[in-house]
Amino acid sequence: MVIKYRVHEVAKDFNMKSNGIVDLLKEQFADEKKHQTALLPDELDYIFDRLTQESALPSLDAYFATALSAEERAAKKQSQAAAPEKAAAPQGASQKQEKHTQGGKTPAPKGENMQAVKTKTEQQSGKKSAPPAQRPEHKPAAPAKPFVKKEGKKEGGDQSIQARTKGERKTVDTRTSDVKLEKYDEKYEKITPGQNVLKDQETTKQKIKQKSQQYRKQGTRSHRRETEFERLKRIAAERAKKSIKIVVGDEITVGDLALKLKMTAAEVIKKLFTSLGVMASINETIDFDTAELVATELGAKVEREVIVTIEDRIIDDSSDSEDDLQSRDPVVVVMGHVDHGKTSLLDALRNTAVTETEAGGITQHIGAYRVNLQGQDITFLDTPGHAAFTEMRARGAKSTDIAILVVAADDGIMPQTIEAINHAKAAEVGIVVAINKMDKEGAAPDKIMQQLTEHGLVPEEWGGETICVPVSAKTKMNLDKLLESVLLVAEMKELRANPNRPGKGIVIEARLDKGRGPVATLLVQNGTLKTGDIIVAGTTVGRVRVMTNDRGEKVDEAGPSVPVEITGLDETPRAGDAFDAVSDERLARELVEQRKHEEKEKVFGSQKSVTLENLFESIAAGELKDLNIIVKADVQGSVEAVRQSLERLSNEEVRVRVIHGTVGAINESDIRLAQVSNAIIVGFNVRPDTVAIVNAERDNVQMRMYRVIYDCIDDVKSAIKGMLAPKFRDVEMGRAEVRNVFKLSTAGVIAGSYVQDGKITRSCKIRVVRNGIVVAEDEISSLKRFKDDMREVSSGYECGIGLHKFNDIKEGDILEGFIVEEYHDE
Repeated sequence: MVIKYRVHEVAKDFNMKSNGIVDLLKEQFADEKKHQTALLPDELDYIFDRLTQESALPSLDAYFATALSAEERAAKKQSQAAAPEKAAAPQGASQKQEKHTQGGKTPAPKGENMQAVKTKTEQQSGKKSAPPAQRPEHKPAAPAKPFVKKEGKKEGGDQSIQARTKGERKTVDTRTSDVKLEKYDEKYEKITPGQNVLKDQETTKQKIKQKSQQYRKQGTRSHRRETEFERLKRIAAERAKKSIKIVVGDEITVGDLALKLKMTAAEVIKKLFTSLGVMASINETIDFDTAELVATELGAKVEREVIVTIEDRIIDDSSDSEDDLQSRDPVVVVMGHVDHGKTSLLDALRNTAVTETEAGGITQHIGAYRVNLQGQDITFLDTPGHAAFTEMRARGAKSTDIAILVVAADDGIMPQTIEAINHAKAAEVGIVVAINKMDKEGAAPDKIMQQLTEHGLVPEEWGGETICVPVSAKTKMNLDKLLESVLLVAEMKELRANPNRPGKGIVIEARLDKGRGPVATLLVQNGTLKTGDIIVAGTTVGRVRVMTNDRGEKVDEAGPSVPVEITGLDETPRAGDAFDAVSDERLARELVEQRKHEEKEKVFGSQKSVTLENLFESIAAGELKDLNIIVKADVQGSVEAVRQSLERLSNEEVRVRVIHGTVGAINESDIRLAQVSNAIIVGFNVRPDTVAIVNAERDNVQMRMYRVIYDCIDDVKSAIKGMLAPKFRDVEMGRAEVRNVFKLSTAGVIAGSYVQDGKITRSCKIRVVRNGIVVAEDEISSLKRFKDDMREVSSGYECGIGLHKFNDIKEGDILEGFIVEEYHDE
């Protein structure tokens, strides 16, 4: 442990002032010292050297010459024994000599001090003291071998050091065992016996006096109770002396304001009514401006409370400086009417087959892709075109920089095209028009330009600012020119971002994977997202476990304008939610719980209570027939689209309500909810599990499965209107589990399967289900058991199944056999 030696301690040891030590240090050291400053070793060394030099003697001979010789001491001893009454006379001379020699005082023996005190006391009382020779009992016993200190002569005089004491100096050797020191204490007790008694008596009187004074003070206190008027008057006087300063938030109740002002609620209510004309009760809430006016008139100073939320603490929303910004890649969204060739155009740009994997050739949910042109990357977002996905188009427009508006040259401007134009204008993004299908007969690009002019998009050929490029996704005509136009618009917009900060962006899409859990597609808009970062996306939180790019490659970080797919979230986020990378996981989870609570409060607050104004409407609404629907889909964007499309089908007689919507396969809890709420279940690109099928049959719950959203909307619309025409339905035949996959050169891919229930026939169709998601529908090309062709295979047997088109069969897939039959609703 280091002992700190401070300035004031050094000054005290050297009998100096602290300012003197500080002045000495200023001569050598630059930093200013105070009396509490702890000194360093080099500073202490400097102080000791300076003070030693200032106090040094010129020679040690003068110091040793101050000691008396043995003969002088003996002569002085005899003279003091002959005249003890004159022992106090040389006191002044001894003090002068002490200053001259700069030596310390030599304390007299205890017996001599006692003798001098007694002698002085007897002289004051008029009695003479007996000479020391007549009182031998006061002399200490001589030791066997006394130790006598030799002293030399004093310089400049013959006066002995013994002259400074009041009696004879005696040196006692305490090494012997026959020294009696108790008699000196007894003699002192005899000399001053009455001092302690007087002191005790004085202390006792003082205590009695203090108690009597306290009693008198208590007796003079008034026992009269303070009246209400006096109390208010006293409070007003205290308030006038001391100004009150309060802190008020955005809202405060009248009662809380009165407590802060140290007033009664009646006073505040009175001031509200008289000054502002506001009639408020004690529990009523007033805003900050009203509270400030009232408190100011009542003589208080008001400050606005600054509330630091959890978002302010963990989410960095600060703006970037110009030095930190760097150029980034443009984010482009492809928009347009359904079946105008958006996905085919994007397919031609990135040289992959996306359209073939979509059901019916229609894009079901949003995707993000990267295209490289001459060293410059471009991020593309593909949005659905039909009317059900309005929100997804609006979300895609808000998260991008440039919009490519695809218009079919043989079809012209359609309703979803107009809607896409409005979304792009509302998001203030640049628009590049791609006039597609120029390879078809009847293509009229001039007609398209004329229609674009009617909606505020004037082509460059006609003196406007909108770039129009005639392209063909089939023949890949002018695709390079289209990309150059996109880069030109991006260069004009000067897109920049700061990669050296925590990542933030938007959720493009999310789904629930059976093996990996919640999977989300994110578009990083600013900063850099790294593997292991803690992110908050809407009402979900998690740590980035695995991050892959659009080509399925695993990456460790993603900069601005880069789309990635991540795993590690607690729940499936909503498409369109903003995400932020944070540092504190505990505060992040607390923020998510707070957001969930706010959403619940919003839902509860949206429910209207019955009043006189809406009583008639509530009675009329009681006659409505509710059609409750539970929506399950493969991705969150599809859930939102189906929900909005179905709820818009309500009319005056039937009200469509989507009571639950989420991603994933249909399970037992969905069947239980449908039974309690009398609802039907609509599955979009998902399948029910085995337990759900059994429970649905037992509880008589209807489930409808769709792969194209148009079929779902049309069925519900026809059912509402009561004109549901004869339909074709799937009749389940059996289920088989793929346990092994064989690749043969003659027969292709064969699925070694075990029939779990029902039977698989040669004429039935096969639905491939992987993790509850429908992967493909196909027909059976071969059905064999060992080497024999079979017409059907029953439950409990193994067989080999080959499909016509689909070859991406994996172990663990479920092959559902079904036939399509026509039926009529009764």
